[in-house]
Amino acid sequence: MRLGHRSPAAEPAEAPLAGSDAAARGGRIGDVFRPADDARGLDQARGHWLRADLIAWPVHDLPPGENPAALDWRLHWSADDHIDPLASEPVPWATASLRFDPAGIPAAVAAQFRHLRNHLALRLPAEAVGAVAEALRCQVAVSVHLPSGRLVSAGQLQLPGVIDELYAAAAEAELGPTWHQGTPTLRLWAPTARNVGLLLWPAGADLHTDPRRHRMIPAADGTWAVTGQPGWLGARYRYEVTVYAPQYRRVVVNQVTDIYSHSLTVNSTHSVLVDLSDPALAPKQWLEVPCPPLANPVDQVIYELHLRDFSISDKTVPEELRGSFLAPTVASAGMAHLRRLAEAGLNTVQLLPLFDNATVEEHPEQQVLPAKDQLRQLPPDSPEQQRRIGQLSGRSGFNWGYDPWHYFTPEGSYSSTLATADGAGRVAECRAMVGAFHGIGLRVVLDQVFNHTAGAGQDSKSVLDRTVPGYYHRLSETGVVETSTCCPNVATEHLMAGRLMVDACVHWARHYKVDGFRFDLMGHHSRANLEAVRAALDALTVDADGVDGSAITIYGEGWNFGEVADNARFIQATQGQLDGTGIATFSDRLRDAVRGGSVWDGDPRGQGFGTGLLTADNGSGRNGDDRAQGERLAWCTDLIQLGLAGNLRDFRFGSNSRHLTLAGSELHFGGSPAGYAASPEEVINYVDAHDNETLFDALTLKLHPATPMAARVRLNTVCLALATLGQSPVMWHAGTDMLRSKSLDRNSYDSGDWFNYLDFTMVDNGFAAGLPPERDNGGKWHVLAPLLADPRLKPTPADIRAAHFQALDLLRLRASTRLFRLGSADLVKAKVTFPVSNTWHQVPGVIAMGIDDSTDPVDERWSGVLAVFNTTPWLVRQGFAGDVGGFGLHPVQAAGSDPVVRTCEVGTDWVTVPARTAAVFVRPRS
Repeated sequence: MRLGHRSPAAEPAEAPLAGSDAAARGGRIGDVFRPADDARGLDQARGHWLRADLIAWPVHDLPPGENPAALDWRLHWSADDHIDPLASEPVPWATASLRFDPAGIPAAVAAQFRHLRNHLALRLPAEAVGAVAEALRCQVAVSVHLPSGRLVSAGQLQLPGVIDELYAAAAEAELGPTWHQGTPTLRLWAPTARNVGLLLWPAGADLHTDPRRHRMIPAADGTWAVTGQPGWLGARYRYEVTVYAPQYRRVVVNQVTDIYSHSLTVNSTHSVLVDLSDPALAPKQWLEVPCPPLANPVDQVIYELHLRDFSISDKTVPEELRGSFLAPTVASAGMAHLRRLAEAGLNTVQLLPLFDNATVEEHPEQQVLPAKDQLRQLPPDSPEQQRRIGQLSGRSGFNWGYDPWHYFTPEGSYSSTLATADGAGRVAECRAMVGAFHGIGLRVVLDQVFNHTAGAGQDSKSVLDRTVPGYYHRLSETGVVETSTCCPNVATEHLMAGRLMVDACVHWARHYKVDGFRFDLMGHHSRANLEAVRAALDALTVDADGVDGSAITIYGEGWNFGEVADNARFIQATQGQLDGTGIATFSDRLRDAVRGGSVWDGDPRGQGFGTGLLTADNGSGRNGDDRAQGERLAWCTDLIQLGLAGNLRDFRFGSNSRHLTLAGSELHFGGSPAGYAASPEEVINYVDAHDNETLFDALTLKLHPATPMAARVRLNTVCLALATLGQSPVMWHAGTDMLRSKSLDRNSYDSGDWFNYLDFTMVDNGFAAGLPPERDNGGKWHVLAPLLADPRLKPTPADIRAAHFQALDLLRLRASTRLFRLGSADLVKAKVTFPVSNTWHQVPGVIAMGIDDSTDPVDERWSGVLAVFNTTPWLVRQGFAGDVGGFGLHPVQAAGSDPVVRTCEVGTDWVTVPARTAAVFVRPRS
């Protein structure tokens, strides 16, 4: 995801308040709520109720030097919001005295709540412990007083800890709609609710009419359930939840959709009862074509694709299917392109979020599309295109989809018609899409976003918080929802939030037969969260569930930042902390070393190994003098060599930057060890993704403007080769094989179809479509405009096709040569070397990688591989200390699309490699 993207402001909630008029208490629904003047400090939630008998309170909340044992601690709970910590006894709400526990937070509890380990421990008396369930349905607060009665501090409590303890049994309950012999049962977890009712509209009924009301029965585990009738199939429904809402500090009556909705009406106004086992929802191809096998996780070659991008501009797709789930089910330029890639070695398509999101307008008649013919008439460096596209935000039909609303339901805007968006049709169409990709040999990975939601509190698109207020989101030390993801952060460390994450993944695996999951901002989850997902998937079997869950792959963004950084709240699922799980993280090491600079740079012209650092200065002044560039190039070379070797922490090689032999963990990257993996499958290598500029755009920014287009095409191939010919799985952003451009947009999440253009006819790569949206790019327009206006930087169809066919050869190299996919750390360490690194043979801008299979062979054809990556603008005669005379150009390249690489020569102890070329030499078995 792109840090900084936000969904449009959500509509105000429409749920009525229970009791007196909201305006009399500080605000009305829809306004920014301002607490009443008599809140007495209760607008913050400073304390944490962790166990039935244990409350944690921040020690810094007390005056310096104050002895907590000498203070009077009181717990308050009230069914109505009228707690006043200054009030004298008797008071019209429940209270209990708390005892300060000098032993502190118990070790077992502190291990679960790491950020609270130094808080004060307060103990509840037995009679208060017996009233916990009642108190959790109320406003709950703690007040601290001096012996004189003077108020020291007060605040509400955060409740997830005690909720998890009290209602742990809910982790075993079947939530959402379930069917037994044709009869549905609906079950909602709402442990703090005072009442829950079902509002039901029969199939076909007008949703503006009054619903049928059904009583739901509460259970001890905090769930509420109702069993219906077979005739409920296709019915629309909502829950009516009466619950105390801390945001408003009063009881509200919320009408909410089902968190576990299996389908929805258009724009997600109502949940829809569908039976996922209904044969009518099982397309033939999806049902019959097996999931493509994957022999080893390191074999993954992934194509990251946005479903709408795939077909919205493809005129070979019937107009009514463009941008929909059904586009892959018909013959088209896009499917032909994917088939070529698959035949060459691509095996996985990774789809940006397909679950129901809160941003995209689902009703086709309400969508507003830009006048593309008019946009094409505008200058290539004009700001007008982005201005017109920006006016359509939220209504254009486009968004990346990182705005979660309902995790179990396919997004309705991808339905082919209004009718299929409204109910069960979207289920069948999404399955048809999966079947179509399986049909051409591609596994399907879904992008999952459990780290945040689009809304929180009483926001109308906040289904989690309006069902169990204050539980699902991660809160700050004062009770404010954390937003380090730039959206309301989900606290998957809480029992039922983690359960939601597991259940959704199992749901998509079992009911849609997807083959893997990519987790957005995975470092905001715990390692335990990901292990729970892994275990639940591993338990799925073909006989019982229709899928082999152990074959499902998991990987994600293991970035370390925010309120959870450095394991502040739990052991995170970050780079270097997933040893032994088989779960991979994206590597920014190789990415940044190849591209140059950082994705956060204010000036995007910082060069790297693949973009001319030292060897072809871009003239911007951004990269320093030759000495500075040489030092940085040596470091980039080290990072890439390590990345080619699986980014293993204990892989040893000669360092060009340190001038000694070191292990991967001893090379540094941004203050952390560069090598962090225990096994090569724990890393995903890539050089571009949906985030940040495409590879072509990065080359445009970083190369000298006078660099010929032919050289840019070759560097595009070399940069892809550095990610593709390594020992770890690799991901390509869709279109990177055909020079895809987003007109230099670094964050196209809401940039519409115009800037996200994808042309599988390979005529137009999308460059020079106008200045990219000002919101994320405006500060760099002065750099971008001259590039967009330069006609030399727009590739021709011949350039685009050349790049594509060279990329196909890279896939064939990887797929046909087992030595690029050794599959274990031991084999990598035994067989992979960089024979000229940190020797006098090392040429700046060149990497030579050897893979020796002469002993304990794993490759039937080759006893050795020598890959040479030359990013310099000149032919290189690369010397070696040993004999390489037995090597010859790989048959794939010898018969491939690139005539330049065929001019390589091999001598006794040298090879020649043309400028800006990746060449692979192989030694046949004798």
